[in-house]
Amino acid sequence: MLNPSLASAASCASLEPAARRKDSLGCLSSQLQHDVELDTGEFRFYRKCTRGSETNPVALDGCDRGFLIGVSLGTAHRRRIYSQHRWTTHEFERDSVYVRNFADDYRAELLGGFDFVLIELSRAFVSDTCHERGGSGLARIATVAGSKDPVLGHLAQVLALTLQAQHKASPLFVEQLGVTIGTHLLDRYGEPARGSDRVSRRLSAWQEARAKDMLLARAQGNVSIEEIAAACNLSRSYFIRAFRETTHRTPHQWLLERRVEEARELLRRSDRSLSDIAIACGFSDQSHFTRTFSQLVGTPPGHWRRQAGR
Repeated sequence: MLNPSLASAASCASLEPAARRKDSLGCLSSQLQHDVELDTGEFRFYRKCTRGSETNPVALDGCDRGFLIGVSLGTAHRRRIYSQHRWTTHEFERDSVYVRNFADDYRAELLGGFDFVLIELSRAFVSDTCHERGGSGLARIATVAGSKDPVLGHLAQVLALTLQAQHKASPLFVEQLGVTIGTHLLDRYGEPARGSDRVSRRLSAWQEARAKDMLLARAQGNVSIEEIAAACNLSRSYFIRAFRETTHRTPHQWLLERRVEEARELLRRSDRSLSDIAIACGFSDQSHFTRTFSQLVGTPPGHWRRQAGR
């Protein structure tokens, strides 16, 4: 039988590898209070929040994973980053971002606690998007650390809520969120490639009809953009931009409006309960139905029904 001191030493030795295990972004897993991940293929979303204020060193060798965007949800975080043979310190407040290319070696010291939402974009997504814009492949994207970006800050808040309840999140909405973030990244931080002037891109009549039929075909709206885009012989990012130019709505917005139209007909022509109508029209529950209906129509469905004479 081991004596207490040897048993304690053996226990510590067995725990040490686990305690120092790092995640796919180079953070010590043992220091993370929130460690959430959602992988959709072209996009990978993370929520990383530390337990305390320890210094967390990060060291990752270059690879072909793509690009990473980090958006700070908290305040008073600092990090020292090694680049071009010197260390520089960057302050991160709420809505501060960093952008980096996974192809580059990354060395940093994370000073103090942090709370970040992170978005990893595949190299294929960025390359395809650049080609579709008339460019010549993968764009150069600026390396950023500590800059304020209110747009990404707002999207990060939405993403944080989505990750918190990802089992309830619509795949359609999640995909669109990834494309929106990726498009903003290229618009703001990408260097325009030669011949990348934008031209109007719209769906053809058959593509528009096919896309709308597929959106409406599934009661809960769980069809993915990838499925619809493939049926239209388009990539996801191209399809979303073309759908928006054609309908002046994102696919998710268009689908919500169609559901509300259907709900108005049922409210006007039937005595079904609000909860029954919510499910029949593809809303997750009565609360989601009431919230969406009120936003689009300007009044709750029960009040609208009374005004309509039911």
